[in-house]
Amino acid sequence: MSEESISERREVTLRGEYVELNKLLKFENVVMSGGEAKQVISSGLVSVDGEVEERVRRKLVAGNRVQVAGLEIAILAKPE
Repeated sequence: MSEESISERREVTLRGEYVELNKLLKFENVVMSGGEAKQVISSGLVSVDGEVEERVRRKLVAGNRVQVAGLEIAILAKPE
């Protein structure tokens, strides 16, 4: 996904070591259900750090950037 197609940016701070991709999409209201998350991810509509990601439960860690439907979500480390 190119820089020009990003219309909104958000930051998410981790509560643990990682968050699964499908859960992130639900928490951020990108999708309404786990089934919808699976469909969007497996259809190749989600990128992580610029690469298409098709693993529904991909573990996202601090520093990752998720792009979907004009939205970029930056994953931040949990505060110490």
